[in-house]
Amino acid sequence: MKRLHRWLKYLGIAVLGFIIVLISIIPIRIAIASSQAPHPQAILTLGGGTQREVYTAEFAKYYPELDIWVSTGTPEQEARKIFQAAEIASNRLHLDYRARDTVTNFTTLVEDFKKQKIQHLYLITSDFHLPRAKAIATLVLGSRGIIFTPLSIPSDQPQESKFRILRDSGRSIFWIVTGRTGASLKTHQPNLYAFRQL
Repeated sequence: MKRLHRWLKYLGIAVLGFIIVLISIIPIRIAIASSQAPHPQAILTLGGGTQREVYTAEFAKYYPELDIWVSTGTPEQEARKIFQAAEIASNRLHLDYRARDTVTNFTTLVEDFKKQKIQHLYLITSDFHLPRAKAIATLVLGSRGIIFTPLSIPSDQPQESKFRILRDSGRSIFWIVTGRTGASLKTHQPNLYAFRQL
């Protein structure tokens, strides 16, 4: 029994050490991406209400060379109308509906960004959602050498709880280590203020 206890203790220390080493690589990857791509190369908007797409469409007018990615936002037909009304070319727009929550907003798209050789994104979301989005983005995008410049949309919603930020930071670390988000394991707390966001 003592031998098993000791073995489990060493295994736990080894796993913790592995995770610490893995996470410590993120600042190095962020520094490299900062030097290689000092300016954003695309726009990523996290779904959560039409105001985010409207803001993004207006913002994108000033950066006609940047593609726009919207993760699980307004239904496709409505989203396309918003961008058409702002005269955004349809070939710039990438609507992705694979995400189920904020963590998967990033994990479902990060490999697409890598394939496109995107190292720097504008990250657009509502102000109340931005602290959690930034925590997740730092871990998920940073682990793949992608940095972001955050842009927040003003709202009258209260800031999200620190619990949600810590929970989703933990899920992001879990994804870095295992490739899984733990979405089926998380506590489900619906946010009545955000459309299609957890």
